[in-house]
Amino acid sequence: MRILNASPGFGTQLTEEEIKNFLGNSKLNIHIGTIDNKGDPNIHPTWYYFDATNNRLYIETYKESKKIENLNARNILYYCVDDPNPPYKGVRGKGKVKIHEDINHNIPIAEKIMVKYLGSLAHPMATSLMGSIKDGDSVILEITPSYYSTWDYREKRRQ
Repeated sequence: MRILNASPGFGTQLTEEEIKNFLGNSKLNIHIGTIDNKGDPNIHPTWYYFDATNNRLYIETYKESKKIENLNARNILYYCVDDPNPPYKGVRGKGKVKIHEDINHNIPIAEKIMVKYLGSLAHPMATSLMGSIKDGDSVILEITPSYYSTWDYREKRRQ
């Protein structure tokens, strides 16, 4: 896991274990950036699941979405998960994306995302989104991070 300090001289960078805890336990949105066919950036806030064992981020999305169109042309994206409450902390980076269309592969990952954000698969929104996965209308994005650029402003500088 390649970790960079996003704010040298100000705050500290997160350790590998802190990154895993932050991404794995946070209910914050991940903001992903893709590039459209005109070369313009698009930012997409969305829910995600982090698999700390395999160091992968997963996102469920409609297969006809703008992000899929952009990723089909260029399978690289930038991402950011940050806590907007002081003291500020976050993880951002760049990664390669694989788009999974196999329903049997996607169901268990989508279920983890729904439970993380909605607390239950019985939630009406979870039922609707899982229906899209089961019908093949939604896909799973698998992000393999190239690096993590982190910041943690709880301390001015780690000695």
